[in-house]
Amino acid sequence: MEESSNVVAEPKPQSEAGAPESQSPPDSESLYQRRAAFLSNPRARLGFILAGLVILIAIFFLWRYLASYESTDDAEVDGHVNSVSARVSGHVLKLNVEDNQYVEKGTVLVEIDPADYEVAVAQARAVYADAQAQAAAAGINVPITSVSTSSQVSGAEAGVSSAQAGIAAARQQLEAAKSQIVEAEANNTKAQSDLVRYKQLIDKQEISEQQYDQAVASAQAAAATLQMTRARADALAAQIEQAQDKLRQASAELRTADTAPQTMRATRARALSAQANADRRKAELDQAELNLQYTKVIAPVSGAVSNRTVEVGQNVQPGQEMMKIIPLDEGDLWVTANFKETQLKKMKPGLPAEIAVDANGKTYKGHVDSTAGASGARFSLLPPENATGNYVKVVQRIPVKIVFDPGEIKGHELRPGMSVVPKVWIK
Repeated sequence: MEESSNVVAEPKPQSEAGAPESQSPPDSESLYQRRAAFLSNPRARLGFILAGLVILIAIFFLWRYLASYESTDDAEVDGHVNSVSARVSGHVLKLNVEDNQYVEKGTVLVEIDPADYEVAVAQARAVYADAQAQAAAAGINVPITSVSTSSQVSGAEAGVSSAQAGIAAARQQLEAAKSQIVEAEANNTKAQSDLVRYKQLIDKQEISEQQYDQAVASAQAAAATLQMTRARADALAAQIEQAQDKLRQASAELRTADTAPQTMRATRARALSAQANADRRKAELDQAELNLQYTKVIAPVSGAVSNRTVEVGQNVQPGQEMMKIIPLDEGDLWVTANFKETQLKKMKPGLPAEIAVDANGKTYKGHVDSTAGASGARFSLLPPENATGNYVKVVQRIPVKIVFDPGEIKGHELRPGMSVVPKVWIK
């Protein structure tokens, strides 16, 4: 305190008017003093600590939130695109739909002139009727031929047996006739010898005329009997020849009848051929009727008509695309999200997802369905070739299919190609 008493007070600076200025501490010193006073306050220190804790907790939860999902803006609504094309050629008579019109499955979209196809159906029907008649006639011949051939076989076998029996009987009779000839010859010889003796006796008048006449009659009868027996033997020999001829004829007929199986197979083959021809004509009739039906082009699915290129009066050819139909129902739409390969570490089918649609600002719920089998670059027209000396690693995009949960889509508010931002919750 003593030193301070010896200090000589310096004169205060004068203003331009001669009045003294009020002296204030510098700004930095004032700020320092206020900061020191604030830091020396316990409440201030506690506030700093609490604020730091709040910031750390907020950063932690923000990190947890950002790490709990994967998102990408390289995504769009995807769906089926059904191409409608002509199946027959012809002149377009009527067009029943316009671009962007919603149609139900089975709706007639285009009508082609059916006149030529109606004529083709009538012609095919007539040809089929004729083939049916021929097949029916050929089928009737099968049982008739079967019965006829069976009768021929039976008759031929009976003829052979009869001829063989006739030959056997005739031979037996011939043998008997030969024995009778021998007997008749003996009788005739005896009778002729007796006649000679009786002739000598009658000449001597040792016997009566009556006895001689009886001897003559006996000789004549014996000669006649011998002649008759020989004639009968000749007849039996001829009968045997005739029976042998009949046997040869019956054998020939039997050999002919033995070809019945081949005849039956040929008859059945003709019947099958006629039936096959009828079936072929039936197929041609069915095809003609189908072609007539194809003159009315119907919608294969329900959806919106797009990219229509056909007009009334146009001649169309089979396979020519006329329009596209885009199904817009809930089960026909999904999201194709091209995530970076570094985002797929924890992504699995079934994980929940939120889909923000740019077109209407709505958010839909869904879940991961599957991951594509290759990166998007592999399906490009010119896939990359990495086997070069100047290779540069590029993070690839892998398509992930995300489907909407049931009941999320109301009406037909989404269209394939709309940009979306999906979030897949991986935690």
